[in-house]
Amino acid sequence: TVDIGVYQVVVAYSEEAVGRMALDSAQTLVQATLQNTSFDVEAAIARLRDTDEDERLGPSTGAIVQAAAARGIPWRRLTQGSMVQFGWGSHQRRIQAAEVDATSAVSESIAQDKELTKKLLHAAGAPVPFGRPVNNVDEAWTVACDIGLPVVVKPQDGNQGKGVTVNVTNREHLEVAFRAAAEVGQVMVEKFLSGNDFRLLVVGQQLVAAARRDPPHVIGDGIHSVRELVTRVNGDPRRGEGHSTSLTKIRFDEIAIARLDAQGLTPQSVPAKGRRIVLRNNANLSTGGTATDVTDDVHPEIAANAIAAARMVGLHVCGVDIVCESVLHPMREQQGGIVEVNAAPGLRMHLSPSFGKGRPVGEAIVSHLFGHGDDGRIPVVAVTGTNGKTTTTRLIAHLMAASSLRVGMTNTDGVYVNGHQIDSGDCSGPKSARNVLMHPDVDAAVFETARGGILREGLGFDRCQVAVVTNIGAGDHLGLNYITTVEDLAVLKRVIVQNVAPTVDAVRNAADPMVYAMGPSCPGNVIFFTADHRHPAKATQRAQGKRTVYVDDGAIVAAQGSWRERIALSDIPFTHNGSIGFQVENVMSSVVAAWSLVLSWDAVRHGLSSFSTDAK
Repeated sequence: TVDIGVYQVVVAYSEEAVGRMALDSAQTLVQATLQNTSFDVEAAIARLRDTDEDERLGPSTGAIVQAAAARGIPWRRLTQGSMVQFGWGSHQRRIQAAEVDATSAVSESIAQDKELTKKLLHAAGAPVPFGRPVNNVDEAWTVACDIGLPVVVKPQDGNQGKGVTVNVTNREHLEVAFRAAAEVGQVMVEKFLSGNDFRLLVVGQQLVAAARRDPPHVIGDGIHSVRELVTRVNGDPRRGEGHSTSLTKIRFDEIAIARLDAQGLTPQSVPAKGRRIVLRNNANLSTGGTATDVTDDVHPEIAANAIAAARMVGLHVCGVDIVCESVLHPMREQQGGIVEVNAAPGLRMHLSPSFGKGRPVGEAIVSHLFGHGDDGRIPVVAVTGTNGKTTTTRLIAHLMAASSLRVGMTNTDGVYVNGHQIDSGDCSGPKSARNVLMHPDVDAAVFETARGGILREGLGFDRCQVAVVTNIGAGDHLGLNYITTVEDLAVLKRVIVQNVAPTVDAVRNAADPMVYAMGPSCPGNVIFFTADHRHPAKATQRAQGKRTVYVDDGAIVAAQGSWRERIALSDIPFTHNGSIGFQVENVMSSVVAAWSLVLSWDAVRHGLSSFSTDAK
């Protein structure tokens, strides 16, 4: 900066907390170097990794966000968790992990109740295992004997395989399984279906992925004990705690020990080379299982069963768990059945299966939320400059409203939605802009974009449809954050020009040299306005067949090639027949913005004639 010894540092990051911690650690490292003291690099990096894992989106939500970003759909994380907004204003959609906003709480409640889900699926003709809820171990054993061993013991309201034990064959094993399920909630016992565990992912009316899930297991080598083998498997870098990695570490708990006992083993046993040792019968990835993609093998009847199950429960994104020998044949031919239907299913097994190719499930969910060609955006106009910003912002909003759009507007007076003020004070910064883009009743937005907000936080949006730069002039807004010259101010103001979408427009005052010079920075089209109809920039634009707006013979003229649209200044009351020069400039910039937004000229005329501004 202009102050000796004072520097401004720019740091790129994906998670702010991690970026800040990295910068702090870097400063500490530099100080340690200068003072010749120690610095534990490995510990610092470990803290950063732990923080990053806590802060970043999980793999399921992350895959959906990446798919949306690839389509140019704007997104915003609403919480530290997995709730994300896609799109803006009235076009927005929201997700919570792999659950979409259209899914009702009733449908989610049904999916959580395993017994109710089975009743509904049975009523729909889908094959399901017999069973019912139980209150104690004795009742659980009675039910197990009634329906016939082996059985599955699981929570009635559970997820991620918590408390689930399958292939229970004796009372001792059942007692351990009951305790594990009871820690989660109401326990239920149902008939164990033999075969493989498959997860089918249904999005909307389509089956988009399928995976065979294998229980956590190790392979004996004749040298190491079971516990040592598990430790070696858990050393795989793909395995981590929770859901942040493609695989989860195998748990060594009492359920695993009970499963070993059923195989005649203990944790200290050294299994023979090549022997497959199962640590759990349920195959959820969250308990250490693995997944093999089988999407291309699913029989059409099984796919239809899965889609029907999702529809019966009412889930738009649904994980259907089935047990059968193979997905190559219908379930009824092999005594298979649907054992669970899951809301907000994990996507890890489909994104990066242990074996087979990953499936674009994030793209499928985004395509369900937004149709072809829909990017979830609403028209956004950003207005900046030295003078005239607030009036221009108000006028553009007024012209939009005259076109029957519900408009969100921010300026130095407050925040307005559809003509109603919802906040007061200077609201020309990015926070207010983001709030407008979150509002579900906004069809279009106009933002006064002041220098202070840009310097503090940048813009409240990734790109705008129209950028309006009114003027730079002599620069009466200098001194903030080392913006000390008119040239510095122009660099700052052109930020909105640089962030215009490539297919749309920037509106600039040709009479202001600083504004005129912003042309090369614009990725989209440039439309100049000037009160002087003889200005060289206007002639150049006209010669190139581009759009211009100027004043000629008592009228605002919009011209492109041989086409003209004239609006008499006498029909624009607040210009007082064109005698107030700065208001004429405000009108021109607003007319160009309306032209860029393809508003009808009748609406523009009506808006200009009805717009009023008081003495203030």
